[in-house]
Amino acid sequence: MDEEELVVVEELEAVLHLSPEVQQAIEQVFPSQDPLDCADFNAVEYINTLFPTEQSLSNIDDVVSKIRLKIRRLDDNIRTVVRGQTNVGQDGRQALEEAQKAIQQLFGKIKDIKDKAEKSEQMVKEITRDIKQLDHAKRHLTTSITTLNHLHMLAGGVDSLEAMTRKRQYGEVANLLQGVVNVLEHFQKYMGIPQIRQLSERVKAAQTELGQQILADFEEAFPSQGTKRPGGPSNVLRDACLVANVLDSRIKQEIIKKFIRQHLSEYLVLFQENQDVAWLDKIDRRYAWIKRQLVDYEEKYGRMFPVDWCMTERIAVEFCHITRNDLSKIMRTRAKEIEVKLLLFAIQRTTNFEGLLAKRFSGNTLSDNVVKKPDPQPPVSTNPFLDDDSMTEESVLDKDSDLDKPKKPKLPENPFHGIISKCFEPHLYVYIESQDKNLSELIDRFVGDFKAQGPPKSTSEDAGAVLPSCADLFVYYKKCMVQCSQLSTGEPMIALSTIFQKYLREYAWKILSGNLPKTSSSSSGLTITSLLKEKEGSEVAKFTPEELCLICSILSTAEYCLATTQQLDEKLKEKVDLTLTERINLTGEMDTFSTVISNSIQLLVQDLDSSCDPALIAMSKMQWQNVEHVGDQSPYVTSIIFHIKQSVPIIRDNLASTRKYFTQFCIKFANSFIPKFINHLFKCKPISMVGAEQLLLDTHSLKTVLLDLPSIGSQVIRKAPASYTKIVVKGMTRAEMILKVVMAPHEPSVVFVDNYIKLLADCTTETFQKILEMKGLKRSEQSAMLDLFRQRLPAPPSGSENSSATLLTPTPEQESSRIRKLEKLIKKRL
Repeated sequence: MDEEELVVVEELEAVLHLSPEVQQAIEQVFPSQDPLDCADFNAVEYINTLFPTEQSLSNIDDVVSKIRLKIRRLDDNIRTVVRGQTNVGQDGRQALEEAQKAIQQLFGKIKDIKDKAEKSEQMVKEITRDIKQLDHAKRHLTTSITTLNHLHMLAGGVDSLEAMTRKRQYGEVANLLQGVVNVLEHFQKYMGIPQIRQLSERVKAAQTELGQQILADFEEAFPSQGTKRPGGPSNVLRDACLVANVLDSRIKQEIIKKFIRQHLSEYLVLFQENQDVAWLDKIDRRYAWIKRQLVDYEEKYGRMFPVDWCMTERIAVEFCHITRNDLSKIMRTRAKEIEVKLLLFAIQRTTNFEGLLAKRFSGNTLSDNVVKKPDPQPPVSTNPFLDDDSMTEESVLDKDSDLDKPKKPKLPENPFHGIISKCFEPHLYVYIESQDKNLSELIDRFVGDFKAQGPPKSTSEDAGAVLPSCADLFVYYKKCMVQCSQLSTGEPMIALSTIFQKYLREYAWKILSGNLPKTSSSSSGLTITSLLKEKEGSEVAKFTPEELCLICSILSTAEYCLATTQQLDEKLKEKVDLTLTERINLTGEMDTFSTVISNSIQLLVQDLDSSCDPALIAMSKMQWQNVEHVGDQSPYVTSIIFHIKQSVPIIRDNLASTRKYFTQFCIKFANSFIPKFINHLFKCKPISMVGAEQLLLDTHSLKTVLLDLPSIGSQVIRKAPASYTKIVVKGMTRAEMILKVVMAPHEPSVVFVDNYIKLLADCTTETFQKILEMKGLKRSEQSAMLDLFRQRLPAPPSGSENSSATLLTPTPEQESSRIRKLEKLIKKRL
């Protein structure tokens, strides 16, 4: 191309550059597969496509002809389109003019329709004007007739009401007054009219006169002074009560108040503070009196008052308030004369009377809302604190399904609970002090009975069982808690829980910890020579079978106390008021019983562990370099197995009910015995090859026995717990690896050191030096080995501080060896 054509091409490219959105729209309207229509058309690639090889250039003339033909067609299409657009402007203007004319015609038609609609509306208004007037007239006439009718009823009712009031015709007045009041409500918006206002004032005056007249009639029938009452009910007063229901509520309350005061006037005289029958020992007479009075009321006056007044319940409630105030006053005056039995007697009789009221009355008069009795849902438990009531299987399942739901505060089952008995709460300290004294005596009796009966025998069926005193203690706790919750759910319950805590701790220390057998160093008199010469079965454990049974029994008792104390804590929180639940916490006492359990297990472990000490000492004192041949297991192994078979079955049988603690005993014994065995193994030096083989045989025998320890001597073979088996296998395998390293030749040194590092996980210089001493190497050989070991020792994975700390910090074995050296030095000087 020449320069002019290039300029034209550049201008076309600049003009025809379209945005991606426009290009995408064109592709959707005119889809094409032609490469020339692509937005990213590349001429070079297109030419390469047409002429992929040199041979294809022979067709170049045909290709050029096709392209020129295509160009001519495009020019013709463009020319046709351009010519077709010359008349577009004129056609558009013509179409716009036609549209404007159509809009004007439409506007004119709409205006005509609007004019016709207005004319039609005017015609409808003229047609319906008379009908609307008739409707308004009808409505006003109906209202006027209704109002006049009400006015006639009101005027006649007021006249009749005034006449009936003067004649005391209360039966007719009750119905008429309610109707007059209802009719008067329709005239509230007409009070501006003098005649209506005058009628309203006459109604109010009639109501006031009725109220005063009814009160006077009741005052005359039931005078405030004196105790004489009419012989029977009055029909006039019965109708007067119906009228009082319609009058102001204060009239009704005044009638009720005067009648109840007059009805209980005799009670105030008979049970005055200075009377002998007013004291707590004759509290039954108070409740017997009110029962007679309620029966008398039902017979004489039951029909006089309306049922919805609940007069019988009101008399009983007022009696309760008076009784509570009188008892509070007299108990404050004679507080020093209150004894526990007298107080409990009075409280029991009072709560019984409150329960009788709950059965007889609904409690409607105590509050505006009726207190509904909730459906009882007593829990189920095997301990004394959760077996208060029976429960069916269905209710147990329902309770289990509701465990995740939040607890709601329980409604009182007895709405009358505490209405009188609340007055005893300030004096419950007498009961609390009495329980403190009784529990102290109970603990002392438990201590005496234990000393008198002695520890349980190993052949007894009750060996290892829970001590009877434990059940007695918690049964007494339950009795006290139930009794105190009936008396009060406030501060006295907190004081009682404090006493419970005190004697739970005393039981734990005096009965349980105080009776655990004491350890003693009785094995110091045995010598190594005598130990090795003794026959199998001649050794005696530190604790007798009876003492082992006692420890197991104390452990089982402590477990029972721990579980039951937790239930006691929950039950106390249920009984006490919701605002005081945070002040009840028996966690410290549960920790105390957990400590007793741990101490008991530790005693059992120490006993079996210490009984094996002479045998381990004998092992470390034997001349292992002089052993000439490998035989059966050594005598010290036989001694250890004997002690295990002697003690473990007794412990297992006595802990059959607490299997988890027997497992803890086995684990703790393994954790104590295996390190001690390895420590004594290091003391066996020097060791010959045959001696190491004998020790390896003994170690394998001990490993087998330890793996079988949980079921040793039992007819029923159980698989040992995985947690215990893991500890035994890990510890005894380490002992076997130590002996295998000792048996290995120390030449060449590099191979020996590498084997040690491979077989033993604890690559410390102390352990390596002990193994060299067991092999009987000289000091110079040991130094060379240690230097080589330090060189071959692999570097720690991260940080060198831990490794240096491992080398510098003394191990428990080093500390124990230092203590022994110090003891030997002191003995020599002494």
